[in-house]
Amino acid sequence: MREEEKKPTSTIRRILKQRWALSAIYIASAAIILAAAFLLQNSFDDSAKDGKEESAETGKNYGEPSVEVNSNLETIKMPVADADKSVIKKQFYDVNADEKAQEEALVFYNNRYEQNKGIDIAMEDGKSFDVKASLSGNVTKVQDDALLGNLVEVEHEDGVVTRYQSVKDIKVAVGDKVKQGQAIATAGKSQINEEAGVHVHFEIRKDNIALNPLDFVDKQASAIQSATDAEADKEETPAVEGSEADKETPAVEGSEADKEETPTVEGSEADKEETPAVDETDESTDLESGTDEEGSVPGEDTTEESDSLKDSLNQSN
Repeated sequence: MREEEKKPTSTIRRILKQRWALSAIYIASAAIILAAAFLLQNSFDDSAKDGKEESAETGKNYGEPSVEVNSNLETIKMPVADADKSVIKKQFYDVNADEKAQEEALVFYNNRYEQNKGIDIAMEDGKSFDVKASLSGNVTKVQDDALLGNLVEVEHEDGVVTRYQSVKDIKVAVGDKVKQGQAIATAGKSQINEEAGVHVHFEIRKDNIALNPLDFVDKQASAIQSATDAEADKEETPAVEGSEADKETPAVEGSEADKEETPTVEGSEADKEETPAVDETDESTDLESGTDEEGSVPGEDTTEESDSLKDSLNQSN
């Protein structure tokens, strides 16, 4: 039995005495350590993925509010699926446009002209199409109206509202939260603008003031707030108005009046017209030259008379 127990130990010793034994032990140990590190790293990655999935699931519960918060970062789109195939039947009435453009933007109904507060969009082929939400927001109004062709109103941040009129087959209700590009209705017709045919009347309003949608298409929704702030600054600039008023100051008018009503100037003009001083100078010059008004020289006449007297005396003697 003792001999059998000694055999394994002797075999191990023989192996350890070999030159490659220590190298093999080192390599095996390194392999075991690397394998253990790899397994630990994989276990950490799995736990991180699980955490991400949980956070994603948690985010889904708050998906709709996040859309509202980021709606200002959205780019405003036309309320149609294919804007390249659409045409604008009637433009927005712009108070700064020329007369021709303003006339074309008027809507005639019941012997009255109304300013178009939005743009009327139709397809080139005249067929019906889905009306898409231009921006994400909350539906605040759904109204049946034969004159306007039904109405859907969506509210956004900072007092911005988009309106979709002349629609049918409305797919949303008041209180619904819609995402940009979501179909909310189908294009239809209206009595107030029958000549447009099948179309959608699209408006953008800020604090219930109609804006030209074409000025903001393909721009971020925050551009609406920036534009309205700029307009407000232009209207509320008393310094500029004051400078204009300064141009029409009464002081200038007073100076003009002073120029017109200056008695000194009139007096000088009168003096020029009735200037006895000029005649006096002329007479003085005549006197200095020794001539009278007719140009004769009195001194010369007296000498001639004296000479003639002398001659007559001489002849008599």
